[in-house]
Amino acid sequence: MPIETRVHGAGGTVSQTAADLGAEVVAVPVSSGPVAPAAEVAASLPFTLDELLELHRAKGEPGEITATQVRVGDRMRELLLYGVGDAAPADLRKAGAALARRGRGRTALVAGVPAGDLAAFVEGALLAAYEFKIGAPPARKALGTLAVLTEAGPDADAPAIELGTARARAAALARDLANTPSREKDPAWLAAQAERVAADSGLTVRVRGEKELVEGGFGGIVAVGGGSSRPPRLIELSYRPDGPADRHVVLVGKGITFDSGGLSLKPNDGMKTMKTDMAGGAVVLAVMGALRDLGVRARVTGLVAAAENMPSGSSMRPGDVIVHHGGKTSEVLNTDAEGRLVLADALAYADAELDPDVVVDVATLTGAAKVALGLRHAALFANDDAVAGALTEAGTAAGEPVWRLPLVEDYRKAIDSDVADINNIGRGGYGGGAITAALFLREFVGDRPWAHLDIAGPGRATSDDAELTRGATGFGARLLLSWLTA
Repeated sequence: MPIETRVHGAGGTVSQTAADLGAEVVAVPVSSGPVAPAAEVAASLPFTLDELLELHRAKGEPGEITATQVRVGDRMRELLLYGVGDAAPADLRKAGAALARRGRGRTALVAGVPAGDLAAFVEGALLAAYEFKIGAPPARKALGTLAVLTEAGPDADAPAIELGTARARAAALARDLANTPSREKDPAWLAAQAERVAADSGLTVRVRGEKELVEGGFGGIVAVGGGSSRPPRLIELSYRPDGPADRHVVLVGKGITFDSGGLSLKPNDGMKTMKTDMAGGAVVLAVMGALRDLGVRARVTGLVAAAENMPSGSSMRPGDVIVHHGGKTSEVLNTDAEGRLVLADALAYADAELDPDVVVDVATLTGAAKVALGLRHAALFANDDAVAGALTEAGTAAGEPVWRLPLVEDYRKAIDSDVADINNIGRGGYGGGAITAALFLREFVGDRPWAHLDIAGPGRATSDDAELTRGATGFGARLLLSWLTA
């Protein structure tokens, strides 16, 4: 659902801006220490801001808020002293998020913002304002307007506000797509969303239906989608920059719109979050939609392999052998390891037909990555050190951290099959489920520079925290946009 909060720059003083907007809340930043600012808006208080911070034992930590009341003009308003730490990008992102959450139910909030990464502050505020609700509206609506004042002034701030807004909107779109219930969201619905994104963003789009997938040899996508009454799709979006492109990037997303596990059926609790099993595909669509607004200089192709993994008489079975695009075969030992089967087709197609300079896939692929790294870091695998380094740097800058795991060559034999080229899961005795899944994918990328982002952990959040909201997080959208615009 679209983010309702709007951010704009303002000039003059906090008091005057609050009076002009009718803002109920004003906010001034407090650095780590804490260090109380010289805030004109607090001139009428019968105590100093230092005394207020001391009373509340505030530390100026990012996201910390100390509140009081202050008269501005002809009315009382809430004054927030909000911690910004050292004003690093991560600190400002968390501070912006805290203000947006505190501002719920308010028409406007005016905030002084310290020198630093204003785009990160805006991102944090907008993403914390995000909500997805079907039915009655929430008791407190999102903050209406966030007016920011910096020493640079509104004209200088405009590009940073636009950048932060574009990245937040991309992440919000990825969240919306993943949070949509699977009763509504099938592969055809996802393809229709891609067509809408393409129309709004100046992209070209091609959607392959079941017949074309069969004729094109996309055996993995066909097999995974075969158990559902709602057929699979392969979605292809293409972006070309104005002027010459500096490289061709292919982004590949897992688009499993619901994952029951197939005949290797998940327990009920394991299915409750499976509407978000297409989070990687959602990220690819959201990134593609933001490229033109951000002026990305690369040519970018986005592929989303979309299918619903269901049990039925037409489902793939353990022991089946799949012929993927290009001819490589895989033996299905577990139908719940379906994401790698659809990704394999898309990766093989990218290598054989699209001639990219680099390929990056994004997927909620393995519980093993979640066990290894928890809910905040994605697992990164890559066959190219430069690509791995660039993605790691972009993830740090975007607040979406990754940790590189090894492609252990000794584990390759774990996916050897007796009857096909490879198995879709590792045999017993090896462990490293995230690694063997990545090794499986590597079989389909040829000699291309390639990276794999396993977002099974950070792709979903169990509670609101800083810029994250409960449910789908859109993890990967800001990371990839940061990488593509670097």
